[in-house]
Order: sequence, then C-alpha cells, then structure tokens
Amino acid sequence: MKKFQINIFPLSLLFIQPIFMASNLVVARGGVEYVPPISLAFWRWTIVFLILLPFTFMTLKKNFHIIKKEYKQLFFLGSMGCGVCGAFPFLAGETTTVINMGIIYTSSPVFIILISYFFFNEKINLTKIIGLIACLIGVFTIIIKGNLDLLLSLQFTIGDLWMLAAAVGWALYSIYLFYWNSKLKIFDRFTLISFFGALSLLPFYVGEEIFYKQTVFVSEFYLWVIFAAISPGIIAFTLYTVAQKKLGASLTGFTLYIFTVYGAIYGYFLFDEKFENYHFVGTILVFIGVYLAKKNNVKKV
Repeated sequence: MKKFQINIFPLSLLFIQPIFMASNLVVARGGVEYVPPISLAFWRWTIVFLILLPFTFMTLKKNFHIIKKEYKQLFFLGSMGCGVCGAFPFLAGETTTVINMGIIYTSSPVFIILISYFFFNEKINLTKIIGLIACLIGVFTIIIKGNLDLLLSLQFTIGDLWMLAAAVGWALYSIYLFYWNSKLKIFDRFTLISFFGALSLLPFYVGEEIFYKQTVFVSEFYLWVIFAAISPGIIAFTLYTVAQKKLGASLTGFTLYIFTVYGAIYGYFLFDEKFENYHFVGTILVFIGVYLAKKNNVKKV
C-alpha cells in the first residue's frame, strides 16, 4: 500500500501536466493572430519571471553564490526550454500545418531516450521500446486522422525545420534539467530559467520589432501573454520538473504523446473540431504505451 501511495502521485503527473502544456496549442491557434511569434514568446517568459520574482527574490539573493556557479547551466536551460521551445513552434506555424507540427514534435521523446542512452547510460528495455512504438502509432493515428493517404501526401517546408529544432531543444532541456543537479529549489531555479529564456529571446524580439512586425499593446496582447505565462508556462513547467524528479527524463518525455491527445480535446471543445473514431483509437494506444513505458521504471521518492 505504501509503494502504491508513493508511486500514484508522480504517475498522475504524466496525465495532469499535459492538460496545461497542451493549452499552448490554444495560444498558438488564437494568440499569434494578435501577437507576433517571437514577441509572444519573449513577453510570455518575461511575465513568468516578473510573477515569480517577488516570491523568490530573497532566497535568490541569499543564494547568489550558487547562481554564479550555475548561471551557464541556467542560461542553457532557459535558451532551450523557453527560447527554442518558446518561439520556434510559433514560427513553424507560419509556414507549416498543424499535422506536420504534431508529427515532428512527437519525435522529442525519441531524442530524449537516445541522448539519455548514449550520453548518460540510461537503460532502454524492450518494454519501454514497445511502449514508445505504441505511443507513436497512437499519435500518428490521431494526426493522420486514420487515413494513410494523408501521411503519404504530406509536404514539408521550412516550418518543419523550425519544429524539428524545437523537438531537439525540448529533448535537451528535459535531459539536462534532470541530470544537472542544482542546489536551488524548484521555483528559484525556474525563476532564473525564465529570466535567461527571455534574455536569450531579447535580440530576436528586437529584430522582429524592427524588421518584421511590431507588437501592438492592446487588451488582446495582455490576455494571450498572461494566459501563456501562467497555464503552459508556470504551471506546466513546474509540474514537468516535479514529474521528472520522480520518474526520470525518458519516462517524463512521454507527456508529449498525452499532450497530443489533449490537443485534440481542446480542438473539439474550443475550435469546433470533430472528435472522430481515430481519436479514441489513438488515445487508447497512447495510454497503453505510457503504461508499458513506466512499467518497472518508477523511482521511489
């Protein structure tokens, strides 16, 4: 009974965290109509930093000596998790389709597993491989709407390269977030990650304002940026960090598959997209895949 109580919370995060992470699709669908893509990413993480700073300032000040030792790691995590993964999907959406974006982004757990295996000696067992394959099939079933002809007719654009970079960026963020031990508490570390993420986006934001499209600071801007900062920002990233500490980098990467399922649910309720039979088939396969992936792989805490 005690083991069950220990394991149930981190496992539940695999299904709770993507609820907030997938809300980023809502931002991608609605927010970019009012806010340029890099501007949306920059102000999102700037606001995350400003929200967290009053709660973490004193401990950050006290632990400034730790920050001086870890700032390079924090900048890398911010650049990958907030910079690359914050802006690239919005850039990709300008020249590619949602179908392509979904297919490419689900490659991130594959990168997580492979990088963890080759560089950090994390074991890959047959059950995890079967679970990974089940998740891939489930996600592809949803993305191609159960129609193989749709997969064969896909055309790839420069936006797909942006999305591939985002998938690799998320893999690197996930792996190093787990393997780089920090003496900072979760919210203290996340405050700095959001700061360095915004900092990494700053020169590109300035370039976007000068050469591409200027940000109009109207009510819609504040609505979308604040929502992006809180739901797929603070809540999603915090829950992801907690889940990773309990389950490890490879297993937590499977949240991206559940993310795709929840994305379909958001599409149904918010954008009048139909919920077809292939959604149910894909969802079942994803959940089976996650179960197989986590089997004999949950860490006690």
